[in-house]
Amino acid sequence: MSGGVPSRSRRVRKLIRGPRPESVPALVGRACALVGLLDIAAGVFPRFRHSRMHTLAEVLPGAFGPFAAALSLSAGVLLLLLAHGLKRGKRRAWRAAVALLPAGAVAQFTYRHSIAGALISLALLVPLLLHRDQFRALPDPRSRWRALANFVLMGAGSLLLGLVIVSAHPGRLIGDPSLADRITHVLYGLFGFEGPVDYQGNTSWTVAFSLGALGWITAVTTVYLAFRPEHPAAHLTEEDEARLRALLEKHGGRDSLGHFALRRDKAVVFSPSGKAAVTYRVVSGVMLASGDPIGDVEAWPGAIERFMDEAKAHSWTPAVMGCSETGGEVWTRETGLDALELGDEAVVDVADFSLAGRAMRNVRQMVKRIERAGYETRVRRVRDLGETELERIRRATEDWRGTDTERGFSMALGRVGDPADGDCLIATAHKADDEPGPYGDLKAILHFVPWGADGVSLDLMRRDRSADPGMNELLIVAALQAAPKFGIARVSLNFAMFRSALARGEKIGAGPVLRAWRGLLVFLSRWFQIESLYKFNAKFQPRWEPRFVVYRASGDLPRIGFAAMQAEGFVNLALPLPRFLRRRSPGRVCAHQVAERVAERDVRAA
Repeated sequence: MSGGVPSRSRRVRKLIRGPRPESVPALVGRACALVGLLDIAAGVFPRFRHSRMHTLAEVLPGAFGPFAAALSLSAGVLLLLLAHGLKRGKRRAWRAAVALLPAGAVAQFTYRHSIAGALISLALLVPLLLHRDQFRALPDPRSRWRALANFVLMGAGSLLLGLVIVSAHPGRLIGDPSLADRITHVLYGLFGFEGPVDYQGNTSWTVAFSLGALGWITAVTTVYLAFRPEHPAAHLTEEDEARLRALLEKHGGRDSLGHFALRRDKAVVFSPSGKAAVTYRVVSGVMLASGDPIGDVEAWPGAIERFMDEAKAHSWTPAVMGCSETGGEVWTRETGLDALELGDEAVVDVADFSLAGRAMRNVRQMVKRIERAGYETRVRRVRDLGETELERIRRATEDWRGTDTERGFSMALGRVGDPADGDCLIATAHKADDEPGPYGDLKAILHFVPWGADGVSLDLMRRDRSADPGMNELLIVAALQAAPKFGIARVSLNFAMFRSALARGEKIGAGPVLRAWRGLLVFLSRWFQIESLYKFNAKFQPRWEPRFVVYRASGDLPRIGFAAMQAEGFVNLALPLPRFLRRRSPGRVCAHQVAERVAERDVRAA
């Protein structure tokens, strides 16, 4: 990268090099989590009240009678719920903690007459008030579906914790209630009714009030989430999409992942000049961008600064997945973040591609065999397809999806046949059958998005599972051979994670560490097909372009990786709703992900 990019601004320099503002919120969050655990222990386990840990229980906002046990349990659960928000500097979590801790102090003094306990509870309030300026993070994007998730998760947690409460007084149980009786007692108690389990003395009241407190917390948090103002998930507005298309029209040839910025489930921040933009999605508190910024390289720092400001305002963890080497240099220079090579993108130069030669023997033989079996291919622009055929292709891509969960984020557009995507390229395989199916003679589909004026990037691959192996090779070869008539000089194929490690690890002279790392990747390929996807890409003799992940600290990498797996669709934390109730996701299966299962089968067949 030459010296055309401006140096980082003073504002970003101060943000990165100054002391991290998360330190105080992190300490306060951990303290609240510890107090919450002590609260729960004091409310649930009678022996805790006479243990050595009892001296620490002075911070508890309740006493140890029936009412106080319920109060202690309630405060503990609420503090645990608030701890994560406090660590991230969330303003609403701060407000709730500021209200809860004085209430705990009042409870200490009223029920237990403990001046020391009240003072210790108030002492936790001091850092919250002194450092209130560090708790300004805005709330995350949300929807009312979180109310249903809260009800299910809190209900399950209350049921399990209720079973512990019911079973924590074995010496005072009357009779020997069965597990079914205990579960029934918990369910009744959550709704404020007496169950079939009886205790001696005041223990019945203690258990009843504790179960009632759990039910109350579940109900209150669910009602709050259901009726608070809804902030819908990120999406591109029509104006944002128009501005991004204008930037791609001028600068889209720089990055093969640029067109994927038009996914409509992403948000966008623009540079002050409007000449550059960064698209992203927030997943589990990670602000996840993909690819390089869009637009003029000169304006990238402004868009990056806006991205970092947004991450700071919401206390999100900033990360970039799959940026190029140039993009990685700009990101690390402008923000002080670090970069790690993630893998390589396979790019085929059309002018250099040929089926001749020994290196292409397997591909050549497979393509000829499939053509002899009666398959034919067609490569066209989306704008050249009729609406009837487009609708058939859309239904096929939906029904031929390999998983129940939509996959794709960094290398998936999320739609097929949209009128705004007329420049996209579609390659289809056809074979006439004696009994045509619901899609006629259609057997496989490849969809490519534009990469500037002279390139395309592979978006998705779909095939009828009853079709012969080798559909992917057939259509990739057909697209490469038809590319010149569309003015296409380069084609980006799949992304191969850890490609360099696999390639170097199998060579003569590789060291023990590299061989061990390759062995681990081969082992993981049983589930993620890392090695088979690399070999599938390598069959087309591409040039490899490295791609990087940009991150703030090494400790953030597990969280970023988990968020990326969620964004790509490998991990789904959503509730398993019936199919007719599920909201249709704008995402579609990413090409390199759909190819994973197919690639291994095709390699074996070859």
